[in-house]
Amino acid sequence: MDVTEAVNRRKSVRAFLPDPVDDAVIAELLTAASRAPSGGNVQPWRIYVVNGESMTRFREFLADRQPGAAAYDIYPPKLHEPYRSSRFKIGEQMYASIGIERDDKAGRFAQFAQNLDFFGAPAAFFCFIDRVMGPPQWSDLGMFLQTFMLLAQEAGLDTCPQEAWAVHEPAVMEFGSVPDELRLFCGMAIGTADWDHPINSVESEREPLDVFATFL
Repeated sequence: MDVTEAVNRRKSVRAFLPDPVDDAVIAELLTAASRAPSGGNVQPWRIYVVNGESMTRFREFLADRQPGAAAYDIYPPKLHEPYRSSRFKIGEQMYASIGIERDDKAGRFAQFAQNLDFFGAPAAFFCFIDRVMGPPQWSDLGMFLQTFMLLAQEAGLDTCPQEAWAVHEPAVMEFGSVPDELRLFCGMAIGTADWDHPINSVESEREPLDVFATFL
């Protein structure tokens, strides 16, 4: 598989098969992903893996905990066009694929709650960053995470980056005995996609080049 194929095949999978993923495979992918660009070689990512027995314990641990306020604004409070329409459209596509109507608040809430089960993925990790770090180091996290996801494609695995975990930062930190100086950025579900599930048929659209690129 070349890089272009990995980029085109990667998608945020929202229904996984229970097939296990070996810790050694995750460790190999994380090690390779650490070659991602990092300004000043700061390497600000801090990763906590849940898999196998620890995934079972985490799901049990989270069962009686309610989400709270997000650790950060996942989207700007007043998201304007064209960004607002892009976000709205992909949400409508996903809910429509599984037969949830716009006014079905209970159904939408139940689907959102699947985030907090990693969409059934057997393995995952949480990505943290030191609270002293600023936007340039947050961009490093994005490059690290994208590198991991492309390498996972090469290894025959699927993924879903999940900023929704920002609403459960205290619980995640408690479970992992994470130092207070770290901030939770996102989760990353890892496993094998269930391609028979209709939600995985959704393909997000991308803006044409002339919308986002200006050649000077």
